[in-house]
Amino acid sequence: MIFESLSDRLQETFKKLRGHGKLTEDDVNEAMHEVRMALLEADVNFKVVKNFIKTVKERAIGQDILETLTPAQVVIKIVDEELTNLMGGTQSRINMSPNPPTVIMMAGLQGAGKTTSAGKLGLALKKQGKRPLLVACDIYRPAAIKQLQVLGGQLDIPVFTMEQGTDAVTIAKNSIAYSQSHANDVIIIDTAGRLQIDEKLMQELRDIKAEVKPHEILLVVDAMTGQESVNVAQTFNENLGLDGVVMTKLDGDARGGAALSVKAVTNVPIKFIGVGEKIEPLQPFHPDRMASRILGMGDVLSLVEKAQQTFDMEEAKKMEKKLRKDEFTLDDFLSQMQQVKKLGSLENILGMIPGMGGLKKQLEGQNIDLDGKEMRQIEAIIKSMTPKERANIDIINGSRRKRIAMGSGTRVQDVNKLLKQFGEMKKMMKKMKKMQKGKGGFPGLGGLGGLGGGFPKLPFMH
Repeated sequence: MIFESLSDRLQETFKKLRGHGKLTEDDVNEAMHEVRMALLEADVNFKVVKNFIKTVKERAIGQDILETLTPAQVVIKIVDEELTNLMGGTQSRINMSPNPPTVIMMAGLQGAGKTTSAGKLGLALKKQGKRPLLVACDIYRPAAIKQLQVLGGQLDIPVFTMEQGTDAVTIAKNSIAYSQSHANDVIIIDTAGRLQIDEKLMQELRDIKAEVKPHEILLVVDAMTGQESVNVAQTFNENLGLDGVVMTKLDGDARGGAALSVKAVTNVPIKFIGVGEKIEPLQPFHPDRMASRILGMGDVLSLVEKAQQTFDMEEAKKMEKKLRKDEFTLDDFLSQMQQVKKLGSLENILGMIPGMGGLKKQLEGQNIDLDGKEMRQIEAIIKSMTPKERANIDIINGSRRKRIAMGSGTRVQDVNKLLKQFGEMKKMMKKMKKMQKGKGGFPGLGGLGGLGGGFPKLPFMH
């Protein structure tokens, strides 16, 4: 989980603060010492930590918070605001040209995920109604052009290439005329990378910049390389002049120091983050939401936005009717489960719900499946059933259970467990329906909407 270790340390520190009625200056100093250690352990730049602690301490002690009724909450509020400022304050958007095409140049070292990020950015813009064109200017790395073409094919985004031997500057220049004749309003140029920064790489990037005059230069960095990615960003910015950073593999970095340092060190905002290996759109970076997640306050806005993009509202209405009429079947359950899966792992969802971040550790000790492995097993079991069996679990006798287990590569006990839990869930739905008297639940979640509530153990719980 992003910032997991930092989040745990900070929440533990603030828990101690909440234990005090009133705070003394020593209490604040002790808390700031803990915060400083947590940030340094999270691989945040030393100078950034020093300035951050100084600012927070000045605000905390200078606002007479020691006399307020809830001083700990005021300290947390100050830390939240300063973390947000540290990461850029507000969301930074792409500079779109009033006269299309908007030219976006992607730069970065080899292995940072530049080509994949170009495709993911194209997908994000396509979802906003744009008509992007990917341009293959990485003429050195073997198979780089092919990789971009395959990506473009998967995403249904056109890719501009030229014959072998054409230099990168000419390809970039010719892509402008091509985009104008093919009604592409955004050009995303995938440039070459190197294993390290060298003058030849920088000169080529400067030449492309001089030729096509990009409206946006985005540097793709790998969060897993920590402070090295911040150093890379600083060097690229000095040589090229950056408009924004795309930070990839952020979900793989439990420390997150690079994300907290890059804006303060380079003055270049993080505009997008890449999480997961699937070809999904790049996610806009929201400093305020990220600060809330670090402090265990969740990120409900992102969860709601994701849910709105994921859930089919028409399908949700149909499901609600079925629930009211008690016609909810295993087919419906499978459909709902697949929708919830699109939101990401249960671990990721819990991190977005206020106060639920700490619940993850409790769940780990209770055999609750956080990585989705058991969800996949359930899917296999349900798909091994006939339509009649899915519609009415009462007809599934012993021999049918054996056949379903064999067909799904599971054990009869697994099939029995799913059927038992589904039966219990339906009973609980009936009770809840009576209690709610027509009040609507969270649309699209169906049987999975009661995580941690009054539901019996769900099928991904042992």
